[in-house]
This record gives sequence, structure tokens and C-alpha cells, in this order.
Amino acid sequence: MNLRNKLILFSLLLLVIDQVVKIWIKTHMMLGEEIAVFGDWFKILFVENNGMAFGMEFGDGKTGKMFLSLFRILAVGAIGWYIVHLYRKKAPTGVLFSFTLIFCGAIGNIIDSLFYGMIFSDSHYKIATLFPDGGGYSSFLHGKVVDMLYFPLVEGTFPTWVPLWGGEDFIFFRPVFNLADSYITIGVLILILFYRKFFSDDKKDKAKA
Repeated sequence: MNLRNKLILFSLLLLVIDQVVKIWIKTHMMLGEEIAVFGDWFKILFVENNGMAFGMEFGDGKTGKMFLSLFRILAVGAIGWYIVHLYRKKAPTGVLFSFTLIFCGAIGNIIDSLFYGMIFSDSHYKIATLFPDGGGYSSFLHGKVVDMLYFPLVEGTFPTWVPLWGGEDFIFFRPVFNLADSYITIGVLILILFYRKFFSDDKKDKAKA
């Protein structure tokens, strides 16, 4: 199997796994429900968000959500083009697979944003239905991203002498995320840790041209 087909197969596998997990969560859990996996430090916690990775928000209301969805589509197109560019330049295999991870992570969350509002019923106080008779909970571009991975590794209270947060409870790691977010994070970390030289050399080559 050539490299191009490996990248395509890798992409399809990542997307299928991401979507299978999200659909299972939507059709088996209510919003806010949790399942302990490894004690108190790894839980499946079903949450939804309107924004970016790890629950961050972009703008307000439906307008912010629509612009975020459109931005994601443009970003995915740019990343896809760049992967093709790197492939034609015969970039290292690790670089190509890292960008493919980022690409698939972005697509995975785009699918939620574009279609989940139309194909799922609401998950508040009930388990959602796939393709409900009365239509979904929202419209095209306004679906919510499904998150479920929660790692509250350390819980405690800030000492009173800590500015701003003294005496307040804290949890590390608080954000709830999904596999698509993980793909993006892993891809970026691999590029930073192992392929900085490739990009620095590429800049030097462009400067000499």
C-alpha cells in the first residue's frame, strides 16, 4: 500500500472511531451523565459545547456559532491543501501523519457542528434519538460538539495566599474533550517535539530561493 492510500485509510479510521464514540454517547447517555472508567481520575462525562476545543467559546449565540462553523470549514480546506502540498514535496511521513491527525480532528468536530443539530433530538434530561420524527434540536451549522473524556487527576483547594484564587477549589485537568480534540493535540505535539527542524530547514530553503 502506498503512502497516499495509507493516509486516506488512516483518515477514515480516525473519523469513524470519533463519530462512533460520539453517536454512542448521544444515544446511550443523558447530558451531564457520567461513567467512572478508572476510579475518580478518568470518567466518561457527557457534555456538549458550542465552541472550540476543550469547551472554549467563540462569540455569542447562533451568530458566533455559525461563524465558528464556517471558519472550521475554511481551516479544514487550508489544512487539506497543505497536506497535499507536503505530500508532493515528499515531506517526512511523520509530518504527513501529524497533519492528518490535525485534519481529522478538525473534520470530526465540524461534522458535529454541521449535522448533529439536524439529526439528533435534545439530550437534556433524556437520551437523544437519532433522526427524530419532529426533527433535530437545531439547524445546519448550529449543532453542538459532543465531548466525553474527563480526567480530574488532582482535586484540591488553593492556599489562601494564592492571588485571586486563594481558598477556591480546583480540579486538574478540568476541561472535558473528545477524540477529535485529542487528534489535534497529538498532531501538534508530534510536530513540535520531533519535526521543528523540518520546518526551520523549509524556511531557510524558501529564503534562499
